[in-house]
Amino acid sequence: MYFEISEFHERLKKTKESMLRNKIEVLVVSDPANMNYLTGYDGWSFYVHQGLVVALDRDEPLWWGRGMDANGAKLTTWLSPDSIRPYTDDYVQNVFKHPMSFVADIIREHGWERKNLGVETDNYWFTGKCLRTLSEELPSMEIIDATSLVNWVRVIKSPAEIRYMKQAAKVCEHVMETAVDSIKVGARESSAAANVYHACITGTEEFTGDHPAIFPIMPSNERTTCAHLGWDPERRYAPGDLVLLELCGVRFRYHCPLSRTVYIGTPPEKLRKVADTVLKGVEETLAFIRPGVTAEEVEARWRKAIEGSGVVKPSRLGYSIGANYVPDWGEHTLSLRPGDKTVLKPGMTIHLMPGIWEDDFGFENSEPFLVTETGCEPFCSFPRKILTR
Repeated sequence: MYFEISEFHERLKKTKESMLRNKIEVLVVSDPANMNYLTGYDGWSFYVHQGLVVALDRDEPLWWGRGMDANGAKLTTWLSPDSIRPYTDDYVQNVFKHPMSFVADIIREHGWERKNLGVETDNYWFTGKCLRTLSEELPSMEIIDATSLVNWVRVIKSPAEIRYMKQAAKVCEHVMETAVDSIKVGARESSAAANVYHACITGTEEFTGDHPAIFPIMPSNERTTCAHLGWDPERRYAPGDLVLLELCGVRFRYHCPLSRTVYIGTPPEKLRKVADTVLKGVEETLAFIRPGVTAEEVEARWRKAIEGSGVVKPSRLGYSIGANYVPDWGEHTLSLRPGDKTVLKPGMTIHLMPGIWEDDFGFENSEPFLVTETGCEPFCSFPRKILTR
């Protein structure tokens, strides 16, 4: 266990308070990051249906999942044996029966079948068949959309979480340095990616790392016009190459991402102008951030900083980060963009990500940061500039 049990109790208390506000008496959690947050469960088992049942009138959540994963729940969670409920293997990928029928049995067993039920309807792990099965099995329950309910509880980090994210930042700095050092004329892009993976997992002498929720994003040249492409497995680096790096350090599932831009040779004038604009915007935006401002005000300050430059960023400027699993390290809560009126509070952790993707090249220079009592604190210490090789 990487946290004190008292911290899990506090997380569960805050979750139940949110359930009460949303008139939810029973909550089915299927997001693996939310499972981890509430219980500590940490297994690569989310390719089958699994989750938690959280009820207002029960002290512990109920973990439910595939039978072969039950020992993983015993090893990685704070739950008592009575709170671990495995299902038999004939529920796995069977068109004739579904694990949500097993969940419905748990709900009926505890007499909750006439209460209000919250489910995470819009995530990667809760399917249309999940919803249909629960609706058919529990016709007396009112089903309420509880998407991101636990995510919003997670948005303000505890001191222990912040400590792990700062450790992840140290791993991230090592990962980024490894990536930059691996980009050289004649080297295979795939070899650079392999070095990045090695650095991610081995970490530093002080802190071991882990695999990130997103694979290393490190496109070159025309591929830098796209936001989420990886390396070219058949290509070697050459003079005049432009490479974008969006990488991450991970510590106990807590992510600290960072992006930078590398150029082999002397950067062209057009790239330098975009870089100067973005870096000015990052500096002024970070200086503006403090508790009490809203997410949309942060984005508006960015637009003011780059006004008249010709640089345009139509996508969001950033998003909340923390503990997560594939396919994303974002928490799916606040976004730095117009219309998001979320008030920034101390303990929030956000990735300021002003990626620019033009028709002929891209530029990235991001900063993950912690909202403090008086402003914000960047997690990483890495040069903000075009990195040349």
